[in-house]
Amino acid sequence: MTDAQWAAVRPLLPVPGWLKGRGGQPEAYCHRLMLDAIHYLVDNGTKWRAMPAAFPPWDRVYVFFRRWREHGLTIEFHNRLREKVRERAGRDPEPTAGVIDSQSVKADAVVGAGSRGFDGGKLINGRKRHAVVDTLGLLLGVMVTAADTGDRTAAQVLLEQVTHAHHRLELVWADGGYPGSLIEHSPLSRWSWRSRNAATTCAGSWCCRSGGSSSGSSPT
Repeated sequence: MTDAQWAAVRPLLPVPGWLKGRGGQPEAYCHRLMLDAIHYLVDNGTKWRAMPAAFPPWDRVYVFFRRWREHGLTIEFHNRLREKVRERAGRDPEPTAGVIDSQSVKADAVVGAGSRGFDGGKLINGRKRHAVVDTLGLLLGVMVTAADTGDRTAAQVLLEQVTHAHHRLELVWADGGYPGSLIEHSPLSRWSWRSRNAATTCAGSWCCRSGGSSSGSSPT
């Protein structure tokens, strides 16, 4: 990352325990180098063992990443970055509206049969990623399933996770693949649901009206 990017990222990173006087050994590699290595791996889709020699040893990078993931630090770091981007755009740190959608992608031959499926609508054998984003397109939640998993089935789980983390959400836009039983069985009964391709009224769309989004305030 550039010096400007590092200057923006560094204050958002968790402080190591040994710097807070909680004991432990100082880390052998700086966080900037570790983040560069992880970014390279994600951006290029390489294997951990194929990490270029310009970065720390792959096993040290993996241990660093796994430790952050197990302690929830990767999610915390991402959330802090999203809040900063929203504030810079003149929005509240926490969104009040979002968009949910899914995409089926072909899986490689090495992907096990137990984690893949056939999407009959898209004619794709592989996996499906389900995502909820805010109105700026910033990620709020994501889940990966076999491609034969229905959108409504996955959305019930994903939206449960998203509402647990983002309590101000009142409105979710979705397409025609999400109506019906999702509204009845989802814990989001206080939400409003609107089709992305329909008018803002209930005519020609599907929505569940409640007190949460009837105030007339614009979604953020």
